[in-house]
Order: sequence, then structure tokens, then C-alpha cells
Amino acid sequence: MTVLRERMRMNTRILVAAVGIPLIILIILYSPRLVICAALCVLAGLAGMELQQCVSGERRGVMVAVSAVLPAVTVARYYWTPETPVALWTLEVMLLFAYAVSQGGKVKFEQIAAALFSATAVACSFASFLRMDGGGVHRALLLLPFVLSFSCDSGAYLAGRAFGRHKLAPVVSPHKTVEGAIGGLLGNVIGGLAFAFLMRRFSIGGPGYWETLTLALLCGVISQLGDLSFSLIKRQYGVKDYGRVFLAHGGVLDRFDSVLFVAPIVEYVCGMVA
Repeated sequence: MTVLRERMRMNTRILVAAVGIPLIILIILYSPRLVICAALCVLAGLAGMELQQCVSGERRGVMVAVSAVLPAVTVARYYWTPETPVALWTLEVMLLFAYAVSQGGKVKFEQIAAALFSATAVACSFASFLRMDGGGVHRALLLLPFVLSFSCDSGAYLAGRAFGRHKLAPVVSPHKTVEGAIGGLLGNVIGGLAFAFLMRRFSIGGPGYWETLTLALLCGVISQLGDLSFSLIKRQYGVKDYGRVFLAHGGVLDRFDSVLFVAPIVEYVCGMVA
């Protein structure tokens, strides 16, 4: 029964990947900028909602709704201008605390913190793609954060299944191993260099082979840190998955946790070589 369940889970993962990856490529390469912005707003909103649900233990309510709206608003703000929306965040802080005060202590600080984290850090990471697009880099380079996240995840999974013996962070993520982490770095190197080859093959440009190799290794570490960071939050609140948006892949924060850490790094490097 366990083998059958694992096989069904794997088939679901393959199905989600088979649909999701071409959809990401289609949206990034061929959609108007407004469509990309809308997709990022949806992802940021779902991520904020998932984080609030995890922290508060509530499936719905004012704070869950607010935590979905604020990051979407921040991403939409980046559609119009690349400037950091400090005034918007200041207003959000005031409004959140005003609501908390009006509720007479029913809203906990960790709920406020989750909403603000979603509206700032999570939203800014998703907005990296808008800033890259607005900065003049080729649209194809917007795929690089996904490549340097998903290649790491795949390499870590395969190496961990085949060779995993030594636990990497057993309290935070019991199934991750040192061997899997090394496999993640190798997967990122392969994925990154293959991406660099395609960019050269189609005369698109972007980071060279040596730059890509360095970036792949760096993002291999950063990607796994992102994965472990959001796993740490789940463990603290006793949650297995943030959501079920992507079926066996979990929620937005389960699938894009690595991307959220990698995207700003790729944005910075691509901005330097643009």
C-alpha cells in the first residue's frame, strides 16, 4: 500500500511538472508584461495566504484575506515603477496594527509579522521578475531563477534517494541528506550550464559559462537555504504542506520557496551583465 501511494504521488508530481513548466515558459516568453504581473500577483497572494494560515491556524478570516491582498498589491506596485514602495509598507504597518488594536488583542504579533513578511520579502522576491523585465534583460533570462531552483531540487531529490545516508538538518527537514545537498549543487551546475549553452546557441546573451558556473553553485546553496527556511516555519507550526494548489507538490510556498531566495540573486547578476 505504501509503494502504491508513493507511486501515485510521483505520478501526480510528474503531471504537475508536465503542465506547470510549459505554462511558465509560455507566460514568460510570449505573454504581455501585464499577464506576467497578474500571474506574479496571484502567486504572491496565494503565498501570503498560505503563510498566514500556517501561522494562525485559521483557514479564513480578515488576517488571511489581508495577507493575500497586501503582497499582491506590492507586486502590482512594481509593475508601474521599480522603486521600493517604502510609503506603501509604512501605511500597511499602520493599518495592520490599527486593526490589531481594534480587536483588543485577538490578533497576535506573529500574525502581523506573517502579513508584513508576505507584503515585503515574499512580494519583493516575486517582483524580481518584473524588475528584470523592466531592466532590459532578455525575457529568456527570467527563466533562470526557475532553472537554478528546480535543477537543484531535482538533483537533491535524485541523489538523496540514491545515496542519502547522512542527515543534513534532521530537526528542520528529516528527509534531506548531505548527499542530496551535494546532488543539488551538481544538478544546478548541469542545469545552469545547459541554460547558458542555449542562451549562446540562440544568441541571447546573459552570464557567460564561468559566471553561470559560479552563480549555479551560489544559487545551489541559496536554493537549499530557502527550502530549509520555509520548512523551519512549517515544523514550528506543525504543518506538513502550506497548501494543495499544486497537488502533491503542495502549495505555492512549498513549490516556490527556493525560487523566492534565488530570484533576487539572479536579478542582481543579470543586471550587472545586461
